[in-house]
Amino acid sequence: MPQLPFQGAARALSAAGLATVSQKLGVHAPVIWTVLAVETSGCGFLPDLRPQILYERHIFHRLTHGKYDDGDISDPTHGGYGPSGSHQYDRLALAIAHDRTAALQSCSWGIGQILGENYSMEGFADTEQMVAAMSASEDQQLAAMSDFLVSSRLNVPLQAHDWASFARGYNGSNYAINRYDIRLNAEFQKYSAGGVPDLTVRAAQLYLTYLGFHPGPIDGNAGTRSLSALADFQAQHGLAKTVTIDSRMVERLFTALAGSRTRTQAASAS
Repeated sequence: MPQLPFQGAARALSAAGLATVSQKLGVHAPVIWTVLAVETSGCGFLPDLRPQILYERHIFHRLTHGKYDDGDISDPTHGGYGPSGSHQYDRLALAIAHDRTAALQSCSWGIGQILGENYSMEGFADTEQMVAAMSASEDQQLAAMSDFLVSSRLNVPLQAHDWASFARGYNGSNYAINRYDIRLNAEFQKYSAGGVPDLTVRAAQLYLTYLGFHPGPIDGNAGTRSLSALADFQAQHGLAKTVTIDSRMVERLFTALAGSRTRTQAASAS
């Protein structure tokens, strides 16, 4: 299978990346996970290594002055999203056929679902640079989200746990329709009381998913499904079975992923 557009290294979130953003925003990790949980259930990539996106037809309509209005990929009204995942890339591809830059700017990208149209507020010179960063790693996705929050001063209500003000600025004036502020508060209470995901376990879960195993949710909890998926990987690669997930195992998984992608690319080129 040839490499898909928008597939990059797709690196998992690191402790250093999370710490940098936490310091920049002036908040602790539970606050960051609160936002990520509501936006993407806390994962920035699809199983096929492409960034999570949501295509917004009303933004494409505005950016292209309604030139391509069809009620599907271009329309003055919100909605019409359809299923999440690869379907959003199907819609994006149709829009790119008309206007690539406007299409990329009409998507919300990555773990924090930041809008492509706001690329300059996210620290990028242009949309293509932003998309490359979104494809590279969750660290870069999260850093771009933090740049946007600081640029728009939404770090202030975030620091105060003022979820209604944050929701209004981040999700729009209609945030209450989707109970955005209520959901944020619920996630914050959960993460404050129960701790945040283990990033080492979470990275292993993400790479196992890329490799075609089934560890369950990318949540940083080493439950039965995650350990079973790890055991399947170890058996397939002739490794001794372990019941713990450490940084060495994460790197072994990422190395296996790189090898798999190299073989796939070579096969598609032959």
